[in-house]
Amino acid sequence: MRVAVTGSSGLIGTAVCARLSSAGHEVIRLVRRAPLSAGEMRWDPMAAGGGLPAGALERTDAVINLAGAPVDRGRWTAERKDELRASRVAGTTGLVAAMLAASTRPGVLLTGSAVGWYGDTGAREADELSGPGTGFLAGLARDWEAAAAPAEQAGIRVACLRTGIVLGRSGGLLGRLAPLFRLGLGARLGSGTQYVSWISLTDQVRAIEFLLGHDVSGPVNLTAPAPVTNAELTAALARALRRPAVLAVPSAVLRAALGEVSSEMLVSQRVLPRRLRESGFEFSYPDIDSALTAELARR
Repeated sequence: MRVAVTGSSGLIGTAVCARLSSAGHEVIRLVRRAPLSAGEMRWDPMAAGGGLPAGALERTDAVINLAGAPVDRGRWTAERKDELRASRVAGTTGLVAAMLAASTRPGVLLTGSAVGWYGDTGAREADELSGPGTGFLAGLARDWEAAAAPAEQAGIRVACLRTGIVLGRSGGLLGRLAPLFRLGLGARLGSGTQYVSWISLTDQVRAIEFLLGHDVSGPVNLTAPAPVTNAELTAALARALRRPAVLAVPSAVLRAALGEVSSEMLVSQRVLPRRLRESGFEFSYPDIDSALTAELARR
């Protein structure tokens, strides 16, 4: 397959491109800088049609859209919220326009989304049949998915990847926490009772590859089948690194330090991967201990 990938330099995108290339697929990385190789193509998420030249996606079998500014970098000022929205909604809108402009359109679009779509679920389990939540991240995820709707209406198979916390050694939450835990500074956040829906980077990449080749469309939760509380995640990471983690950061301190973005750390989301499992996908690391051990050992 010839597959175009946005967000190809991020934690997930880098691993996805490597996996697909090793499997024999032709991977075209859509990048925002000047291309450095024949396998790269410049695009502009903010421009009409993604700033892509006419026919850029000709002969492309599938598009994987992983682009989006990180939600956990800095306070959510009005300008920051605009950036988060534009990088997802405008970027997806332009990418879909480029897909539809091709005389021979790609047949598949796997487009990013997030479990934030469900809002705060508390201790209640949620899957793809559950209703939407409220709040900034829930609204952002809804608009992100809606931007891909024209592709579906045009007959392209679209799967929205509602992704949880991706655990990979080289970046994301695990990449930031592991050095602190190694110094004995691991800490529970708030009460620690809030659920965290997570997935190992290995299974995230395997699931994306799986969805490329299986006739699955609509929302798909990319989360492991066993969500854990923040306290359980903290204890599991401490075990994996053989370090103590007896500290706690009070909710009030997080809110004072980070403002509205602290809600991402304190919200409870107990999201299950019903569609993936019904489609026959099997997780390599379904539990938090095996996932952390494997990802921390990976080079």
